[in-house]
Amino acid sequence: MNEHLHHHDQAEGEPAPAGTIYTCPMHPEVRQDHPGDCPKCHMHLVPEGQAASGDQHHHHGHAAGEQASTAATPQQAPAGTIYTCPMHPEVRQDHPGNCPICHMNLVPEGQVASAHDHHHHGHAIGEHVGMTAAAPPQEAPAGTIYTCPMHPEIRQDHPGNCPICGMTLEPVIPLGEEDNSELHDFQRRFWWTLPLTLIVTFLAMFGHRLGWFAPATQSWIELVLSLPVVLWAGWPFFVRGVQSIRKRSPNMWTLIGLGTSAAFVYSVVATVAPGVFPASFVAMGRVAVYFEAAVVIISLTLLGQILELKARSQTSAAIKSLLGLAPKTARRINADGSEEDVPLTHVHVGDLLRVRPGEKVPVDGVVTEGRSAVDESMLTGEPVPVTKRAGDKLIGATLNTSGALVMRADKVGAATVLSQIVQMVANAQRSKAPMQRMADKVAGKFVVVVVAIAILTFFAWGLFGPEPSWVYGLVNAVAVLIIACPCALGLATPMSVMVATGRAATQGVLFRDAGAIEKMREVDTLIVDKTGTLTEGRPAFDTAVAAPGYTADEVLRLAASLDQGSEHPLADAIVSAAREKKLPLAKPADFESGSGIGVRGTVEGRRLALGNTALMEQEGLDVSALKADAERLRGEGASVMHLAVDGRLAGLLAVTDPIKSSTPEAIRILHASGLRIVMATGDGLTTAQAVAAKLGIDEVHGEVKPADKLALVEKLQREGHVVAMAGDGINDAPALARADVGVAMGTGTDVAMNSGQVTLVKGDLRGIAAARQISIDTVRNMHQNLGFAFVYNGIGIPIAAGVLYPFTGLLLSPMIAALAMSLSSASVITNALRLRGAKM
Repeated sequence: MNEHLHHHDQAEGEPAPAGTIYTCPMHPEVRQDHPGDCPKCHMHLVPEGQAASGDQHHHHGHAAGEQASTAATPQQAPAGTIYTCPMHPEVRQDHPGNCPICHMNLVPEGQVASAHDHHHHGHAIGEHVGMTAAAPPQEAPAGTIYTCPMHPEIRQDHPGNCPICGMTLEPVIPLGEEDNSELHDFQRRFWWTLPLTLIVTFLAMFGHRLGWFAPATQSWIELVLSLPVVLWAGWPFFVRGVQSIRKRSPNMWTLIGLGTSAAFVYSVVATVAPGVFPASFVAMGRVAVYFEAAVVIISLTLLGQILELKARSQTSAAIKSLLGLAPKTARRINADGSEEDVPLTHVHVGDLLRVRPGEKVPVDGVVTEGRSAVDESMLTGEPVPVTKRAGDKLIGATLNTSGALVMRADKVGAATVLSQIVQMVANAQRSKAPMQRMADKVAGKFVVVVVAIAILTFFAWGLFGPEPSWVYGLVNAVAVLIIACPCALGLATPMSVMVATGRAATQGVLFRDAGAIEKMREVDTLIVDKTGTLTEGRPAFDTAVAAPGYTADEVLRLAASLDQGSEHPLADAIVSAAREKKLPLAKPADFESGSGIGVRGTVEGRRLALGNTALMEQEGLDVSALKADAERLRGEGASVMHLAVDGRLAGLLAVTDPIKSSTPEAIRILHASGLRIVMATGDGLTTAQAVAAKLGIDEVHGEVKPADKLALVEKLQREGHVVAMAGDGINDAPALARADVGVAMGTGTDVAMNSGQVTLVKGDLRGIAAARQISIDTVRNMHQNLGFAFVYNGIGIPIAAGVLYPFTGLLLSPMIAALAMSLSSASVITNALRLRGAKM
């Protein structure tokens, strides 16, 4: 795919005229004087005039970026061709165009299959998007976004270095096959030049004692051996240092570049033109040189980068493991009953798929045939397989353990639960913790202060130090520049956040951002909804009580007819019960939802209202006739709904929703952690109190509307409480968004999950206790890392400047400073990685 486009007026293979400018039909800002592929979308560049022609084709229904065969001029695809996006296979249409999600050119469906075949032949197409067949295996998929681990606000569509700190950018979502090109490059530079570093260091330390060479000759030998180390092995560091100065963003590479180049340039001048130095610079027959300091700093910095790159790759292990859960193929049942194994990218919404025992569920969907136990532990953390039968939902990437299932695909590609979890974890890992703002402010001024200290050190030693004073000044200034690397300070919180969010995701706890991790530990009050949060959320119809003039079955039939327009679990229970009794349901009209208190509509020409007492009050109805029955049912823990027909009370319906088996233990754990638990539900107060009494909940609010839940959150916040709100429904969304920490049940609605800062994949309140412990452990880890970075620099800089020399006669060698600098970053990352083994 993405093969060459040929202009209809230009013969195939005919060379373009000299001076031709090539551009991308999709990204006209990309312009160069030779053929190639667009760095943004990997389309083949075409002569500038052809891009305009392609644009005209686009306006006539042919996408400018359509892929054409190399053996023919572009031509219209056959009638009935379906176009899809290589990155988002759920996007399908019957005409060319651009993907509404990633703006890639849509291609005929068969070309995506071709791309997939290339993947199996060694061409890194990737799970997300197709690339040119000529692309090297290490090239990332088109559309990959790169960001900086320390500065997540830096985002671009190609690899490079962070313009703020100089760190290597990495994909927001790790690639299935990791790109280790930089690690391999640094390893090659390190190992090829390490022998030269060792020889230079040996000569500097022992050459004058052995007397193998004249002093001046030894300086020249050290210079020649140092050149490859400094100019080749250290070249990437100097490039980053220059970029930091050019972009006015001083960082660790500014310090390393200044320190290393100062030592090296001084030594080169001392070797080539020793006469320019005063006699006080001469030691052991030559002007003192510090080639060994320059090469050792380069080698140790390379070693530090190698250790850091290896450690950083482990922080994204959780996302990589999640990406690895998805199967690569699915067994599709065709319309004629035949079956075939197809790539996952060829599965579309509505397809029927067979899942055999021992296979993974390919995408999200619903069981249509069969019964089996499905292991969902890889996503929910629940070790016990869940029985699935016709009508039950399946989550992609879970494991079918026993029986065979036939399922209908409902969500594919980026819409699946697994894809959303990966995206949420990636976003959380790249978000910036509030605690990091302090570190950023410090680091922003830090480099300038360090350079000033280094200059002050140089002149203080040169003017007031012992002979050779200026040599001492140079050495100590270089040591200050090297040891003060702010990398450890910058990595202190991002590494903790990355490891913690990855670890939490494997336990079924998803944090939306780093701020939620920091805030969760401060929560002292938890507001919980009842249905779907404390209870199963799968209520079952219990009984119907009729008012005079109606029968129980008529009350159930009318309520079920109206509830056909509702997606609420209580409504589903009523409709299911009516259908089981084979009651004839009528089609509702003028249906409207009462914002969490009930529904209204017209059935068979009669105006119906179904809901709690708050809705009946709005309707102006007196429910006292059935009050005793309602209170009795509520006392048994049932949810009671009143039915009004044409302004008269017709009866009531009771639906029971069993408490989750995990809820009592969850409440006990939350109480033990010091949380005050408040229930706020739209159910009647008596029902709510009955459930609360069983669970030992501290405070109960019944028959609350969405606005009432929001007001409750605000009231508790005004009283000085840090409030978390846990819910699963649309009516919980406002309170979830307003709470200090919104906790959404993963079994609930998309609106609720989009409103919360924390999502519990399996909808188990015990996850809140786990999330709180994760928060405590992560913030403690951040404090440790920040404390280590501040203490390290607070102690290291004065020692490097030589403050201990008057008392001990000892100075910190730049080589030792380089080793300490390299190990400091590795230490911070290692400490953050301890969170992977923390008990959640």
